[in-house]
Amino acid sequence: QVELVDIGGGSVEVGGSLILSCTISRDTYPPGTGGGAWFRQVPGKQREGVAGIDEYGSIRYGDSVKGRFTISQVKDKTTLYLQMTRLKAEDTAMYYCAASQRRWRLLSSVPSPDAFAYWGQGTQVTVSS
Repeated sequence: QVELVDIGGGSVEVGGSLILSCTISRDTYPPGTGGGAWFRQVPGKQREGVAGIDEYGSIRYGDSVKGRFTISQVKDKTTLYLQMTRLKAEDTAMYYCAASQRRWRLLSSVPSPDAFAYWGQGTQVTVSS
């Protein structure tokens, strides 16, 4: 059983910052399954990969957030963070963290949402001018 709880969303002005966190609770911890990813979604659009980090520390970002967002995880891999700076109106979305119980590694980009079986409930980020 894997449970994810993501928090930290809110309303900020353009140029502001937020930090999202995702607590991951697992009954078992198979090797290679650490890390996770952040996605975001607005109504009527597909879920977009924002950032991913695997158990080995590899990191990838979506093109729209490179240089502004930073993903990290605590050493025991129970919590993911997404530090968001220089927020833009187009960053407004519901943000979700995701994790897997299958061994995985980051390749050239944030994986497809299909790669993850476990999801947080989502936290809303609203950026206004």
